[in-house]
Amino acid sequence: MDGLSKMTPAEAIETAAQSLALHVRRAKSFVVLTGAGMSTECGIPDFRSPGSPWLANPPMPYDRFLASEEARREAWRRKFALDDHHKGAVPGEGHRALARLVSEGIVETVITQNIDNMHQAAGVPADKIIELHGNGTYACCLDCGRRHELAFCRRALEKDNRAPRCEACGGIVKAATISFGQAMPQEAMRRATLAAGSADLILAIGSSLLVFPAASLPLLARDNGAVFLILNRGETGLDDEAHERFDVEAGPVLSSLASHLARRVN
Repeated sequence: MDGLSKMTPAEAIETAAQSLALHVRRAKSFVVLTGAGMSTECGIPDFRSPGSPWLANPPMPYDRFLASEEARREAWRRKFALDDHHKGAVPGEGHRALARLVSEGIVETVITQNIDNMHQAAGVPADKIIELHGNGTYACCLDCGRRHELAFCRRALEKDNRAPRCEACGGIVKAATISFGQAMPQEAMRRATLAAGSADLILAIGSSLLVFPAASLPLLARDNGAVFLILNRGETGLDDEAHERFDVEAGPVLSSLASHLARRVN
């Protein structure tokens, strides 16, 4: 909505929330796709902003991670440097509003590109969340799949100067995230494709919509007849494909949206 740029911030938030509410009230199946911009208000950096700590600690490609012990030690060092940057982060206004919308049965599914666990921490049930890129709050053995806590991994790196190995089978342990060059999780993609394909409203929040296959999901929904909306600060890769775009801060808009819909229900 180009007209939002001519309004005060409060007017733009309220206008976007009212417009979103109209779409939501017409929808039978409302699905949300969230990206890194959803968590910036929590102090968790996105990938592309100038000065982002991701630039100093870029993710290790999967093939390099597998190639050597030295590469794995460096990958873990980078991960813990990033974790320390946003240590103590808690869910933001947008996460809490989405959790409210899920609990009230308004949002059916939250598909997320984020690995920060903020949706779960805000109260969204695990069965309502689809994590396309995994979860960075724990680790898994690449051989047997056993879960390992990050404290164990950090202890191996900082006290023993080695990359963690599985306590059960001795296999390589990696953060439970999807690295560049690593296969996407089949079950998560299956569930996400099903959710998007059956939605009649999909809202992309805080995503650049440049990373595929995640960015293909709103297009799948739209091509199946859904209304496709974008709530994001700045341009995205799919602006010309959406029915409507709102260039407004997500958290306040989602809070206002939840309030509007609650008043309608009550």
